[in-house]
Amino acid sequence: MSEPVVLHAGEARVALAPAVGGSIAAFEWRGHPVLRPTPQFALAAQEVRETCCYPLVPYSNRIRNAHLHFGGRDHRLERNFGDHPHAIHGVGWQRSWIAAHVAAATARLDLDHAPNGSDARAWPWAFAASQHFALSSSDAGTTTLTMTLRIANRSAEPFPFGLGWHPYFVKGAQTRLRFAAAGAWLTDATVLPVRHVPIHAQWDFAGSREVCDLRIDNVFTGFAGEAVLDDVALPFTTHLEGDSASTYLVVYTQPQLDCIAIEPVTHLTDSFNRSDAGETANGTRVLAPGGQFSCTMRVIVRPR
Repeated sequence: MSEPVVLHAGEARVALAPAVGGSIAAFEWRGHPVLRPTPQFALAAQEVRETCCYPLVPYSNRIRNAHLHFGGRDHRLERNFGDHPHAIHGVGWQRSWIAAHVAAATARLDLDHAPNGSDARAWPWAFAASQHFALSSSDAGTTTLTMTLRIANRSAEPFPFGLGWHPYFVKGAQTRLRFAAAGAWLTDATVLPVRHVPIHAQWDFAGSREVCDLRIDNVFTGFAGEAVLDDVALPFTTHLEGDSASTYLVVYTQPQLDCIAIEPVTHLTDSFNRSDAGETANGTRVLAPGGQFSCTMRVIVRPR
C-alpha cells in the first residue's frame, strides 16, 4: 500500500489513500472527525468500503443483474459486490489511483481504465478519470474541502455514464439531517428503485430530523444542492453541497451504524437500462468519444 497523501489548511487535515480506491482516509477539524474515521486495518487490507469516502465512476449505485443494454448491444458486467446480484458503484472504487499532483492543500488523483481482459467486464469502454481535492480555511475557522470528479471518454464509441461520491459522515445519538428534495424512490429487496413518491412526512427532511434510529437506503430526486448535519455534541455543523449536475441524493444508514452516507450523484440507480427501455429524465448522460464531464462536491465545516 502506498503512503497516504495528507493535506492541511488551518485546523483541518485530510488524508487521501490513492491505492485504496482513490478514497479519503480521514477528514478532521480541530481533532474531531468530520467524516467517519477509517480503521487502520482497512487501509492495510485495502477495504475501501471502510474508508471515509470513495468516488463513483463511471456510474453510481446498481446496474440490474450486472447486465447493461446500450446502443443495441448487451454487455455482461462483473458482479463486484460479493453475492449481490447487481454490479455496483462502477470501477473507480475498486482500483488503485495515481497521485499525479500533491501540494500542501491540493492534490489530484488519476485513473486510467482500459477494457482489456477481465477489466472489460468491469466496464467495456476506455476512460480516464481524475479527482481534484482542495482544502481551504477562513480566518473565522470555516473549512471547505472541494472535490471535483472528471471523466473523459478514451473509447472510439459513446457510452452512458454518471458520477458521484460515497461519503460517510459521523453519526451520533443527537445527529440531525436537513435537505430539500422533490421526491423519493421506494426500492425492492435488492435496493433497485420501483416506485417514485412525492415528498411527504416519512421522506421529508426539509425541517431537520434525527437520524440515529433511521433505516434507509433510498434515492431522493430534485435534490436542492445542500444537506446539513447538525449535532449539539459537536463544535461545528457540516454542510454538503453538490453542484447543478448532482440532482439526485442517496441516503444510507442503519440504526446500528455510527455513520450516515449522504451521496450527491448525477443519476438514478440503474438509469442506463431504464433509459434504454424508454424512460426519460433519470439523469442518464452519454459521453461522446473524446468528450469530458465533471461534477463538484463541497464539504464545509462551520464552527458554532
